[in-house]
Amino acid sequence: MAPFTLAVDAKNSTGFSSEASNRKMRGLQLERKKFFASVNARDENPFDFLRTLYEGVIAGGTAGVVVETVLYPIDTIKTRLQVARGGGKIILKGLYSGLAGNLAGVLPASAVFLGVYEPAKQKLLRTFPENLSAVAHLTAGALGGLASSFIRVPTEVVKQRMQTGQFTSAPNAVKLIVSKEGFKGLYAGYGSFLLRDLPFDAIQFCLYEQLRIGYKLAAKRELKDPENAMIGAFAGALTGAITTPLDVIKTRLMVQGSANQYKGIVNCVQTIVRDEGASALLKGIGPRVLWIGIGGSIFFGVLERTKQLLAETRPDKKGDSSST
Repeated sequence: MAPFTLAVDAKNSTGFSSEASNRKMRGLQLERKKFFASVNARDENPFDFLRTLYEGVIAGGTAGVVVETVLYPIDTIKTRLQVARGGGKIILKGLYSGLAGNLAGVLPASAVFLGVYEPAKQKLLRTFPENLSAVAHLTAGALGGLASSFIRVPTEVVKQRMQTGQFTSAPNAVKLIVSKEGFKGLYAGYGSFLLRDLPFDAIQFCLYEQLRIGYKLAAKRELKDPENAMIGAFAGALTGAITTPLDVIKTRLMVQGSANQYKGIVNCVQTIVRDEGASALLKGIGPRVLWIGIGGSIFFGVLERTKQLLAETRPDKKGDSSST
C-alpha cells in the first residue's frame, strides 16, 4: 500500500507550472478512488501495536457483551429450530437460559478476536498493495476467528446445550460434559465451528470494511453512528444467510453429546440430507439472518463508538477510529 507521491524535485521544478502540478495531483487523487481501495495506513500515525491491541480488546469485549445480551433470545430460538427434527415443536420458555455463563466466554472471546484483528489488519494494510486491502481484511478476520476459537468453542458448546435444555447451569454443564465426554467434549464440533466461523468472520469483516470505505469515499466525510450500524447490519445479514448450512452442521455436531449420532462433518451432511431433505440445511435461516443482521448493527455501532471514545484518550489526541 505504498502511497502515491508526486515525484517533483523542488530544485528542478521550474519546468512545471503550478496549474500543471495541480492537475497532476488531482489526477492522482482520482486514481486512488477505486473499488477495494483503502485509506492509506502509511499516511497515518506510526503503527502502535500495544495501543491498537488495547483498543481492540476493550472495544471488542464491550461490543460482544452488548450484542450477546440483547439478542440472546433470538439465538436460543435459532438453536432450537436447528436441533428440532421433523415437525418437532419449539419451546419458547427459558430463552435466556445460559446467558450468564455465555457472557463469561463471550467477553474474553470478543476481546481476543478484536485484539488480534485490529493489529493484524493494520500490519497487513501496511504490507499489501492498496488495491488488495480486501485481502488484508479477509486475512485479519480469519486470524481473529482462529485465535478466539479456543474460547468461543467451549462457550458455544455449553451455551447450546443449555439452550436445548440439557443443563441448567454453566458450571454444571462443564462438569458433566468433562466427566462424560472428557475435556474434548468441550470442543465438540471444533472442526465444523472453524468451517463456519473462519469464513464467516473473514467475509463479514471484509464486507463491512469495504462497504465502509466505499461509503466514506462517496460521502467524503467520516461516517456517523447510524451509518456504521446500517453497514454492519447489511454485512452481518448477508454473511449469516450464506453460512447457514455450515451453522446447522456445527450445531448438530455440538449438541449431540456422547450419543455420537454423526461421525463427522461429511457424515452429518449426508445424514441430514437423507433423513430430512436438503432443505434442513437451511433450518433457522430466518432467525439467524435476523439475529446476525441486528447483531451486526449493534456490534459494529458499539465497536466504532467505543473505538472513537478510546481514540480521544490518546496522548496526542489525534487518534482516528476508522476501521479501514
